[in-house]
Amino acid sequence: MFLYPMNEMLSQVESRYELVNLVARRARQLTSENERRDNDENWEPLAEKPVTLALNEAWAGKLPVEEPEAAESAEE
Repeated sequence: MFLYPMNEMLSQVESRYELVNLVARRARQLTSENERRDNDENWEPLAEKPVTLALNEAWAGKLPVEEPEAAESAEE
């Protein structure tokens, strides 16, 4: 099992709770995208578990971090 460098990952977000929410949201997104393509002829199962893929994206800095102001206006 790979241990992710939390200090590096936390430098991209304001708190570890935000990081957890971003990773969970991305993992759910990956799962739903994969389920939608389940009936496709070229469908292949995910190489790794969705949470692992989302953590790898977060570590690489590929997860979109919403600004607090943008998130508040989207909720309204």
